[in-house]
Amino acid sequence: MCLIDNVILNGFSILLLITLYVHFLLKTEEKPVQQKLYIYTLLSTILLLILDVFSRFDGNLGSIYPVINHVSNFLLFLLNPILPSMWLLYANYQIYHDEGRIKRLLAPLIVLNVINAAIIVISQFNGWFYFIDANNIYHRGPLFFLSIGFMFILLLAAFDLCVRNRKRIYGKQLFSLLFFPIPPIVGTILQIYIYGLSFALNAMTLSLLIVVLNMKDDVIYTDHLTGIGNRRKAESVLKESIKKSSQSRTFSLVMLDIDKFKEINDTFGHEMGDNALKASALLLKKCIRSKDYVARYGGDEFCLILEIYHYKNLEVVIRRMNNYIDSLNNSREFPFKLSFTAGYAVYDYDSNFGIEDFINQVDMLMYENKRIKTNTASLDLQYLSK
Repeated sequence: MCLIDNVILNGFSILLLITLYVHFLLKTEEKPVQQKLYIYTLLSTILLLILDVFSRFDGNLGSIYPVINHVSNFLLFLLNPILPSMWLLYANYQIYHDEGRIKRLLAPLIVLNVINAAIIVISQFNGWFYFIDANNIYHRGPLFFLSIGFMFILLLAAFDLCVRNRKRIYGKQLFSLLFFPIPPIVGTILQIYIYGLSFALNAMTLSLLIVVLNMKDDVIYTDHLTGIGNRRKAESVLKESIKKSSQSRTFSLVMLDIDKFKEINDTFGHEMGDNALKASALLLKKCIRSKDYVARYGGDEFCLILEIYHYKNLEVVIRRMNNYIDSLNNSREFPFKLSFTAGYAVYDYDSNFGIEDFINQVDMLMYENKRIKTNTASLDLQYLSK
């Protein structure tokens, strides 16, 4: 009856996940990185659910059943860390929107998966993780809990990452990111004590469903070119910041745009312009703390919303930003000098300014600074010598 129960339970989850996959497949437009990572996690879960069904032929003898049982269990243990690895990558990108961080994180995750694979191969000879006896019956090995430990470590690492960076994440996204590890961890514990049913993978299906229900917020609040927030998100954060302000504690707003951005597009092409926008977003994120916020406000214009209520601290951020710009230009990543014009102000609680009033105030400062810069500097785009 155990096989039939798992076929029904896993079959339901597989159909649900296939439905979600078809939903994403029908979206023919280019998918952002976080959606690609989600799809890979979804497909991995489907594969593991199928393997789990084929690993339930305990006690069935004959020419084919022992082979199916051996191969399915081997692949199941081999691929077990892949799901939490994919999730850690997804959570990391949701927080930082930095493909470079994803690439750097891949190396330690690959090492962990290789270690797991090596133990699984050795386990075929000494039964460390599991073994299948002459009657084609599966048994847990003495190091069985080590395979579970790999999964727990990765899921808890993703959970800890989200907790420490919770102020960077929009409310509903934060819920789905924090909730995700809970069902598979609970499911794994149940599976340890209630042998025979696949609780862990089916619990993972529940987590994936919760994530996709909240994924629409990615589309609404994320600028998919740069991976940071968009204007709608920025205005939402500004509204909340004004609401929480008091006479003793307010916040700051920085509005800035890329100098001569049209000339960059006209001279080097729109792809180079897009790369400049992405580099600008990464640079600005380096300038702020986890409790601050950066968004692409529109075109080549960005905004920073900072938990700073003293001008001297705000000017420290501006100097830090200029230092990062100098470092970027010294690296010669682009064939031109990237520069910004900024306007910034600390919110005056007594002004009773709404969002539009405060944005207009900072915008005027930015355009005044741009006028001064235009009058004192060459209008030509500054090329870097080769």
